[in-house]
Amino acid sequence: MSARSITIIHSTHRLTRVSWAALLLLVMSQVLTAEPAHAKADYRTVSVADPYLELRTGPGIGYPKFYVVERGESVDILKRRTDWFLVRAENGKEGWVSQEQLQRTLQPDGQEIEFAAASQADFTDARWEAGILAGDFGGANIISLYGSFSLNPHVSIEAWGSQILGNFSNGWMGSINVVHETWPDWRISPFFTLGTGVIHTEPKSTIVQGEDRTDQVAHVGAGVRIYATRRFVLRAEYKSYVVFTSRDDNEEVEEWKVGFAFFF
Repeated sequence: MSARSITIIHSTHRLTRVSWAALLLLVMSQVLTAEPAHAKADYRTVSVADPYLELRTGPGIGYPKFYVVERGESVDILKRRTDWFLVRAENGKEGWVSQEQLQRTLQPDGQEIEFAAASQADFTDARWEAGILAGDFGGANIISLYGSFSLNPHVSIEAWGSQILGNFSNGWMGSINVVHETWPDWRISPFFTLGTGVIHTEPKSTIVQGEDRTDQVAHVGAGVRIYATRRFVLRAEYKSYVVFTSRDDNEEVEEWKVGFAFFF
């Protein structure tokens, strides 16, 4: 092979990397500049019946208390995250209140407020999601954990970590994905994904004495999220990977996974 041919191959290899990176940057720029979903202006208003209502800086007992709403004052309920509610006091201060405390407040008609269990509407409006999936990665077994943050009902960012167990080698993979859902309010909601990351491969020395490798990967894929019950989601997906190796040719790998997740 001539020096000119080698130069062309390496240039094509670099161009493929740049093309994937440019595509991912374009999608990310569109995602980050997307306007978030507008909040509804019609809030539920309740009155404090206990001596006080404690507001925290975040949705959990680990967040500090920073303000107290006194008995007789009212608060607007802005949104819910699992068993915590973001409320706004009459003076405009906003904080998180536990469901246990909020259930002792009173509605305008004097009745105590009641909250329904998580529903499909909560599935659509959820900001955070975490799950575990397992399946096939190019003939090897793969198990993956992921966490997701929703920028708006249509677009979310996911972080993945995977363990790969094969007959000839083991490895791990980490990636960052952008996910788009066209119909997020459907009970069975299809989605598309695009992402990039790294894969580390360790050949089994009992079979072939090879070198450990760490390569860049990029993928496109599609899947479906199915609202099951309460806060649980079933998920199935397919991804097509390109592994950018240090050799002259790239590798293509197909992946299928199924599993479950919960949203909050």
